[in-house]
Amino acid sequence: MEQKICPIDVISICSADGQIRPLRFRMEDASHQLLRVDIDEIVSMKPIQYVGIEAYIFLCRATAKESKWLVELRYTIRTHTWCLLRKVC
Repeated sequence: MEQKICPIDVISICSADGQIRPLRFRMEDASHQLLRVDIDEIVSMKPIQYVGIEAYIFLCRATAKESKWLVELRYTIRTHTWCLLRKVC
């Protein structure tokens, strides 16, 4: 089954030099309940550009309902939106 990119609500912080860091996010699970996911660690962050759109891709270790996840999040600069790209494991 193919996973789709889904928009999510994110709580993040910005440093004085403009670096953004996600802290937690919430998403709708399969049973249409809101699920809170805490980000434990940012493994990597890389800026990307595609078709003139600037974004950051974050690879994060996260915890949700006592389960550990590895997720990829995308922050699109121009629209200020966050998306869950995929749950790696």
